[in-house]
Amino acid sequence: MSDFEQLYQQYARDVYRFALYLTGSPAHAEDIASETFVRVFTQWDNVRTGTVKAYLFTIARNLYVDTLRQNSRSTELSVHLADPAPGPYLKAQDREALEAVLAALQELPEVDRAALLMRAQDEMSYEDIATALRISLASAKVKVHRARMRLAELWTKTEGSKKS
Repeated sequence: MSDFEQLYQQYARDVYRFALYLTGSPAHAEDIASETFVRVFTQWDNVRTGTVKAYLFTIARNLYVDTLRQNSRSTELSVHLADPAPGPYLKAQDREALEAVLAALQELPEVDRAALLMRAQDEMSYEDIATALRISLASAKVKVHRARMRLAELWTKTEGSKKS
């Protein structure tokens, strides 16, 4: 058995117990105890056997203090501070939905598409749509209604094909 193994066997429990009392966390204490012995192993030439226990406890305490310093610099973000903007997944879904709507719009006859966009996008009155397209008021209402129905039908087909 090497000198380091003997040292570990003799003091590992004491260092762990000391770290546990400092941290109150078994997992954190294990991390500190392990790191303590890693540091001793890497600095083996500088270890004085007469004061080795104090040296181990000093290393463990310094590791604990370092952890406290690191934790004091970072705080858990409140849920209220979360970015309200949609994440990449939602953006991708929205982009796909927009592309599907644009593709469905392209399948509508041009005059129906124009009537629907004037009503939905620009919030134009049916009278203004009729005037712009040079059609009757009743025809403008029918075109907008049919375009909406056709768009909904195309959208339903698109959504149905995604689920299959």
